[in-house]
Amino acid sequence: MAVTAAVLRPLHRHLTQALASQQEGILPYPLALEIKPLPSSGRRRCLWAKQVHMAGASEASPGTGVYKTTEDIKAQLYLALQGTNRGVFGLTSTKKLKIETLVEQLESRTPTPNPTDHLHSKVNGCWKLIYSTITILGSKRTKLGLRDFISLGDLYQTIDVAKGRAINVINFNAKGLKLLTGQLTIEASYTITSKTRVNIKLENSIITPDQKNYDLLIEIFNPAGWLDITYIDDSMRIGRDDKGTIFVLERVAQESV
Repeated sequence: MAVTAAVLRPLHRHLTQALASQQEGILPYPLALEIKPLPSSGRRRCLWAKQVHMAGASEASPGTGVYKTTEDIKAQLYLALQGTNRGVFGLTSTKKLKIETLVEQLESRTPTPNPTDHLHSKVNGCWKLIYSTITILGSKRTKLGLRDFISLGDLYQTIDVAKGRAINVINFNAKGLKLLTGQLTIEASYTITSKTRVNIKLENSIITPDQKNYDLLIEIFNPAGWLDITYIDDSMRIGRDDKGTIFVLERVAQESV
């Protein structure tokens, strides 16, 4: 009996975690449990877990979960991003996994496999960051005053393909003081190196009003390096850089900046 308990306890924990993942939408198929006899005995039984196509579940292609269209995946991604504050201040491992699983599903369905051939029609214009794996945690968040007093506003990127320039604008403000607002502006140039990749060079940066932790902000948001455009359509763009960072942006009107 003690041996049976020792075997079933860790198995129970594993199944509980798997069911929780299913509820979060991480598993591509519903999880079904069934009891099978062990080959060595007709009296002992063991729980087995497996992912199966349940009655009524959608047939799915590898890597796309149960979502039939790209728009379905995008809709699920927007739902998953609600309340995450772009991921800048960290997420639970479950939430992070769900978001990045959806990101990978979109990347596998990109309608523009050679994005640098279509910079004018697809990339040029204004974008707003809606998710990133850049995080500001612990001492960095404290030094920047981002715990109680200072709030980080929207992060915009304007790409001027004709000039080969990208301008990132990061807004911030002091809570309760409408007049105390500011922004960090980072200007970069880029060169195309492949059908999906650009090299980025930091050209200039300025912060208004002046901040004592300006260098720390530049360290966090410095775009220098290379960037792969892994997904792009008319309204969403996804990229991955040489630091392993993921960026998800949505297209916005220039007037929003």
